[in-house]
This record gives sequence, C-alpha cells and structure tokens, in this order.
Amino acid sequence: PMGSERTEIRKRQMATTPETPSAAQAQLSTGNRGSNACCFCWCCCCSCSCLTVRNQEEERARRTSHELQAEGIPNCEESPAPTLEEVNAWAQSFDKLMLTPAGRNAFREFLRTEFSEENMLFWMACEELKQESNKSVIEEKARLIYEDYISILSPKEVSLDSRVREVINRNMLEPSQHTFDDAQLQIYTLMHRDSYPRFMNSAIYKDLLQSLSEKPIEA
Repeated sequence: PMGSERTEIRKRQMATTPETPSAAQAQLSTGNRGSNACCFCWCCCCSCSCLTVRNQEEERARRTSHELQAEGIPNCEESPAPTLEEVNAWAQSFDKLMLTPAGRNAFREFLRTEFSEENMLFWMACEELKQESNKSVIEEKARLIYEDYISILSPKEVSLDSRVREVINRNMLEPSQHTFDDAQLQIYTLMHRDSYPRFMNSAIYKDLLQSLSEKPIEA
C-alpha cells in the first residue's frame, strides 16, 4: 500500500510539473503584450502613455494656432450698418465693394463660406502694413505676413505665381511698406475675377439687399 501511495504521488507530481513553465510563459507573454500595448493592441492605445503625450502635443499646437488667429486681424471691421444705397453700389464695381468696411465685412463673410477668407485677410494685412512708418514694426509685420500667408507651410497660404514669390523673397531682404504690393494686387485681382461674381449671386448679398429694401415698408 505504501508503494502504491508513493507511486500515485509521483504521478501527480509529474502531471503538474510541466504545467508550471507553461503558466509562467503565459504570464510572461501577457506581461510583454502589456508593456508594448501601443504596438500590438489598438484598444490599449487610448490609455497608452506615448499616445497621451502625442495627443497633448497636438492639442497644444491647435490651441496655439487658435490663439495666434485670435490675436491677429479681428473677426470683422468696425463699421456702421450699410445703407441700401451702399449695398446697391457694391453691384456696380468691386472697387466700390472694397472701399467700405461694411462691404469688406460682407464679402469676407462670403469668402469664409468658400474657405478662401485668407485672401481678404492677406489684403487687409498688406493695407495695414502700408500705414506703418516705424522700421522695426514694418519688419516684424512683414515677417508675420510672410509666415501667415506666403509660406508654403502655412494653412492660410494664398495662391501666388512663382514670379511674385521671387519678388517677395527679394523684398524680404529689406522689408518695407511695399514688400507685398505685387502679391496684394494679384490677390485683389483674383478676388475680383473669381469670388466677386459669385458673391453678387449669393444668398448673403441678396438677403442683405432684401432686408434693406423692406425697411421703408416696415417703417
């Protein structure tokens, strides 16, 4: 009986012993997957530290971009409400539209719907640059205009041909109030030929015209 009992114990030990390395290997494998979750398991990536850092950096970049835009040209120029006579004049020529702040605001609102607001922002920035006389201020504003609207890395880059870009690059060696004159004229012409006709047929212009036309009747 003692021998039989000893034999039974030995069998049990032999049956359980091989399982130990397997269990250890399974735990080791699981541990390895956990340490490299961002490489193997998509569901773990959301809480992965490396991805968290990356998300924080992207969020910081987006926040910085929004802050820079908020510090730039205001959402709209200060101006009195346009009269019916003024709004009718906008249809006569693009020059008359761009002559008044109210006209520029309405046109800029339309450009925003076409995702081309940067054209008006660039034109306005150039106009602002022309008003400066301080050399250091001119250089700083010229640098900002270049980074915001000329650089190919900017999301607000305006469409300019290679000749004008070469002129700008030469002018940037010694910036002045007129560094971007050629580029400003090209963007003005682009807005005139491309966007202005669509603006005149847009709901933004027609609704404004109609609301002003109905005012005397309501009064």
